[in-house]
Amino acid sequence: MNQPQQGVTERGDTPEVRWNDSGFHYEPATELAPSTDVERFSVVVIGGGQAGLAAGYHLAQRGIDFVILEKGARLGESWRRRWDSLRLFTPARYDGLPGWPFPGDERTYPTKDQMADYLEKYAERFRLPVRLGIDVLGLTRNERGLFVVECADRNIESDQVIVATGAHATQRTPSFAADLDPQIIQLHAGEYRNPSQLQEGGVLVVGAGNSGSEIAIESAQAGHRTWLAGRSTGQVSPAAYSLDGRLFWFVANHVLTVRTPLGRKARKLMLSHGGLLINLTREDVTRAGVELTPRVASVVGGRPKLDDGRCLDVANVVWCTGFGHDFSWIRLPVLDADGMPRHERGVLPSEPGLYFVGLPFLTRFASALVGGVGRDAGEIVEHAARALSPVGRLAAESPRFEHQNNRDRLPQISGT
Repeated sequence: MNQPQQGVTERGDTPEVRWNDSGFHYEPATELAPSTDVERFSVVVIGGGQAGLAAGYHLAQRGIDFVILEKGARLGESWRRRWDSLRLFTPARYDGLPGWPFPGDERTYPTKDQMADYLEKYAERFRLPVRLGIDVLGLTRNERGLFVVECADRNIESDQVIVATGAHATQRTPSFAADLDPQIIQLHAGEYRNPSQLQEGGVLVVGAGNSGSEIAIESAQAGHRTWLAGRSTGQVSPAAYSLDGRLFWFVANHVLTVRTPLGRKARKLMLSHGGLLINLTREDVTRAGVELTPRVASVVGGRPKLDDGRCLDVANVVWCTGFGHDFSWIRLPVLDADGMPRHERGVLPSEPGLYFVGLPFLTRFASALVGGVGRDAGEIVEHAARALSPVGRLAAESPRFEHQNNRDRLPQISGT
């Protein structure tokens, strides 16, 4: 990959990471003049979270010309916006991206801010060409068969596009949330930061996955009477964490995959009912003093009504009901009736050259975990590299661009 010269920006005055003697810093998008220029890359990666950066690492290892477009003003923003006490579900030994283990004690569970800082340092370490503050408005193809990534001030053409934005674009709450008494404080998990946002009185947390369970525990520990509503999403057995977590990591990567009957069953359940509790059990929730209830069915008289007919008198409701997806900006015939991409392990047979990485259970249970996304990204980039022009294929096949650790090499994707 051709690196930017020190102190200058590649390909004009676009909002890109710059490099100089002091290292890595961001060029504010607000200083940039609009441009009608059309740029061209072999690959455009849309999204600069862990999935996009992992894809960037693998592209750089192959010497492929690419750029990463990130909507946020800073790498790791989505992590920094999560609630204050959030820690990763897995210990640091399983939280690194390709080429660089997560720094520090491998037995600790990193905080969300440590994860955000790691992503920034990862981009710096491998000098990845990240452009910040870039809002992608559309994705189409032109008459020459090239992808056109439409941004606010310019278009970018490419042979391949890797979408790494994830599926969490919009906060999801039930329609009857609007019928709750206006005196009740309502927060979505994406807005919740800590118990100081809650008013005195009871707290109903809706959604019994990892986020809901952790927030309910924190609410109870802060002195609020707390209810957690929703059916169990299942949990990873504590026995799976034996052998320093190696058993869990083996199962997450090699047993629960789209290639196995058990994995396909788990994938269907996870996508329809939410992810399993990881490093947390329902017993942990009740030990903290949280009361478990059936799901919330409706609102009666401004109060939440449960499936069992009870109406709860609460002062706060925290909706841990997940996030919706929004791929409507992809103006190509690749989405199903639910608005999700029709893919096979991240590859879209109907639209050659378009790939997805970072979606839940893309290929395996570990796809949803930071330490698992690198494998998916490696597979996707290998597939993309082989489909590039002859120059791209030669680069991909050259021994010079072998992975730094052959243990991380995976076979070419061939469907489910």
